[in-house]
Amino acid sequence: MKEIKPDALIISDPGMFTIARKVCPEIEIHISTQANNTNYQTCLFWHELGAKRVVCARELSLGEIAEIRAHIPQEMEIEAFVHGAMCISYSGRCLLSAFLTGRDANQGECTHPCRWNYALMEEKRPGEYFPVEENERGTYLFNSRDLCMIGHIPELCGAGIDSFKIEGRMKTVLYVATVTRAYRRALDDYFADPALYEKNREWYQEEVEKCTHRPYATGFFFGKPGAEIQIYESSTYVNDCVYLGTVQEVTGGMARITQKNKFCVGDAIQVIKPDGRNISVKVSAMYDETMEPVESCPHSRQTIWLKLSQEPEQYDILRTIPETLSC
Repeated sequence: MKEIKPDALIISDPGMFTIARKVCPEIEIHISTQANNTNYQTCLFWHELGAKRVVCARELSLGEIAEIRAHIPQEMEIEAFVHGAMCISYSGRCLLSAFLTGRDANQGECTHPCRWNYALMEEKRPGEYFPVEENERGTYLFNSRDLCMIGHIPELCGAGIDSFKIEGRMKTVLYVATVTRAYRRALDDYFADPALYEKNREWYQEEVEKCTHRPYATGFFFGKPGAEIQIYESSTYVNDCVYLGTVQEVTGGMARITQKNKFCVGDAIQVIKPDGRNISVKVSAMYDETMEPVESCPHSRQTIWLKLSQEPEQYDILRTIPETLSC
């Protein structure tokens, strides 16, 4: 890590913190939410050891974060989760995925077993499953809503938060691009003029609704949540948009992508730009990797060349609404 020179290291273990301070003291150290950062004395402890930033626990309210801000040095930064899946475990310290699937949540590979459907089995009756039914679909004991605070930028900034953390574990490029772009624009608009933020608030919300997500909630920010933060009906996602691919290069008016979902010549799709623009275009022609014309791209991860009604740029992302697909 010393050779790679990242912007910072996110650490939760004091032993690892000590090693990092000795090996690469020039690299900032940020304290992970898994260190249970719930009060200003904890933040002061890490600050005295040399930490630059603390990622506060997801279980804190805006009032509690503001209290921390008031009792720590100004140069000590506060980072807070503002969007994404809400982990059922305190401060995100969960071992379910590693235990059940061998994929460790603490290494970015969570399979979200908290979203699965569960039943009970009594010790002396192996193989006999007792359903724990909340409704006719079964039960989802640990299934929480997703966090979304894009409609509360003034409150987040007012609490003294320096950095917004967006949960992107196991998410698509489309998800990460859409959500971060929406929050970036919301922040820029708010700091330019709070009235501009209010004017565009509906656009921000519409954008994050287009991502694959579960119904949204505001987590712990406005007080300890009750049963309303759980989803008892199912573990399915809301999916308003389909990810088609990212433009890898543009040559002679043709855009090359690696296909993510099937679409056809003649379909109306959207090109999303980093600056916030969404441009509606039509697929005029489609060619496979040998430049043979095709009418659709049905094969996963297929290399496709596209002729669109308006030429895109490299790294533009292509998406569409499912009902607009003709195939």
